[in-house]
Amino acid sequence: MQPLVILTGPTAVGKTKLSIDLAKKINGEIISADSMQVYRHMDIGTAKITPEEMEGVTHYLVDEFEPDEEFSVVKFQECAKKAIRESYSKGKLPIIVGGTGFYIQAVLKDIDFTENDSDSPYRQELEEFAKTEGAIKLHDILKQCDPAAAEAIHPNNIKRTIRAIEYFKLTGEPISKHNEEQSGNESPYQYAYFVLNNDREILYDNINLRVDKMLDSGLVKEVEWLKGQGYDRSLVSMQGLGYKEIYAYLEGECSLEEAVYLLKRDTRHFAKRQITWFKREQDVIWLSKKDYSSEDDILTEMVQILKEKEIL
Repeated sequence: MQPLVILTGPTAVGKTKLSIDLAKKINGEIISADSMQVYRHMDIGTAKITPEEMEGVTHYLVDEFEPDEEFSVVKFQECAKKAIRESYSKGKLPIIVGGTGFYIQAVLKDIDFTENDSDSPYRQELEEFAKTEGAIKLHDILKQCDPAAAEAIHPNNIKRTIRAIEYFKLTGEPISKHNEEQSGNESPYQYAYFVLNNDREILYDNINLRVDKMLDSGLVKEVEWLKGQGYDRSLVSMQGLGYKEIYAYLEGECSLEEAVYLLKRDTRHFAKRQITWFKREQDVIWLSKKDYSSEDDILTEMVQILKEKEIL
């Protein structure tokens, strides 16, 4: 089995800096498992890594899609596998870094999405329904047949909503159950799955500070520019944290103060959900910052674990 390293954890925990240090230490390349950093022109609200911060380490799936292009877990899996192959061909060790748990699981367990990939007359019927009745009513249908999938799929993600309803209609089984079963697959990789974490209070403080920094760096102008380019709120990309709240402010639906309050609150909730997801995953190695006196100590431990697992 080929080696694979995963470094994940909640938002604002400090994955970026640690991932660069790790990549330099183990001759690695980074594949971003961030559902937002993949989009071009969306830099401030995604806390996107800058070319300077990369320190010469190759990054895949950063700045590769326009905000109105579709990017889904299926697309991520396809692109990540290609990047992994490319990394191996250069004699490098691929490191998946990011906080989107389902994306990581899709690659690690090689989840099969093809059963839900055939066109059907029912799909066309659902597409027509979405056009005439709207995304929310379509999403309500999904809530009826597969509440777990409805929880995971954003109402504006019409394509994924349609696929999930169609899957239920064709198989009689919720797609959430299929994905759950697939998550029990054996991994095709010899892997180490690290989850970086911190005390909740420190994490929440970091989130609040990060949002303040985004605003100081020009988040409102960034969203204003995107809006001016015609990227509207129906896009999955514009539903990302930082974008939907500021968009609402620009539309006059709330004050900037309210938008910032919502952004901080929703980001804290998101971090909590991320931690819950990683707690459900198998074979993860938790790295709690409070247990180490420095980042170097965390790095030393990671390298040691990689040697023990014969990944290095």
